[in-house]
Amino acid sequence: MPDIDGTPVPDNSDRAAEERLEVDGVAMVRLLGPQDRLLTTLEKQYPGVDVHVRGNEITLSGDPAQVASARKLVDELLTIVKNGHDLHPAEVSRGRRMVDSGQSPAALLGEAILQVRGKTIRPMTAGQADYVHAIDENTIVFGIGPAGTGKTYLAMAKAVQALQRKEVDRIILSRPAIEAGERLGYLPGTLTDKIDPYLRPLYDALNEMLDPELVPKLLAAGTIEVAPLAYMRGRTLNSSFVVLDEAQNTTPEQMKMFLTRLGFGSRMVITGDVTQIDLPAGASGLRLVSRVLKNVDDIHFSTLTSDDVVRHSLVGRIIDAYTEYDQKQQAQHFEREQAREFANRAERRSADPSLRPRRPKK
Repeated sequence: MPDIDGTPVPDNSDRAAEERLEVDGVAMVRLLGPQDRLLTTLEKQYPGVDVHVRGNEITLSGDPAQVASARKLVDELLTIVKNGHDLHPAEVSRGRRMVDSGQSPAALLGEAILQVRGKTIRPMTAGQADYVHAIDENTIVFGIGPAGTGKTYLAMAKAVQALQRKEVDRIILSRPAIEAGERLGYLPGTLTDKIDPYLRPLYDALNEMLDPELVPKLLAAGTIEVAPLAYMRGRTLNSSFVVLDEAQNTTPEQMKMFLTRLGFGSRMVITGDVTQIDLPAGASGLRLVSRVLKNVDDIHFSTLTSDDVVRHSLVGRIIDAYTEYDQKQQAQHFEREQAREFANRAERRSADPSLRPRRPKK
């Protein structure tokens, strides 16, 4: 259709779309967040979409593909809120990745593991949801992934849940007492005082998931036990939920010893990050076990990635940067080894005439 001065106006109807959504049964502040922080995150995820809010109506307009995706995400977030869960900006960005991959954030993330002092502990990513599901379905689960992916935190939550449901009689938490690259020297105090610094992260998680006044009573009664890996030798752990943290710092012998402690009615979760091994020398038991037990029934290996990081968004980018750097270093090392081997072969040929390639006779 021409403009008043006769200039044709381009028809953008096939390049723009609009969706209207009425929000009922939930306060808009829960969907949009304080100071509209969730709305701002949504707009950053979809730069081709204009988002307008008036009363309880949300209007999405712009690029058709992005509008359709944004509408699906808003519907999913609304379902999560109606299920009683509070949203955070990071969940909006993670939700967008799930929607784009054909997954449902509400279905994957909706089920809570624990409710603690008004806080809900539940999976936050698709990888975490698969990890939690694997713990429910298998006797032994390995959670392998970088820092911040919730490997230990979710395993601890499942352990507390199993104890509260009386599925097990006790929780046993363990870690290898390995210094992370530093020399701490001789620590003062009793044996308990010496090993507490290594086990402190497990105590912190317990205090977050249980009433802090209840934790000492459960520890004193033996219902919850926190112990170094060395204390596991010679024991049989029946009716227990056993979590081994920082398993990348176990030797193959220690890993075999730990796994063979499994008793009747027990479950085990082993967590670790194979990119942060602090062993002074030798192979990591966590690396070896993934090859030895990969085809054994009722044992599951869950691999988490930087997409499952639930800490600051920078953590995921830091992990990706280190991974890229390590891959380049490995490629350069391989090229140097190949060049060195080629040079050695050439030197051996020049020194030994019998190794030289023979020319065909004319």
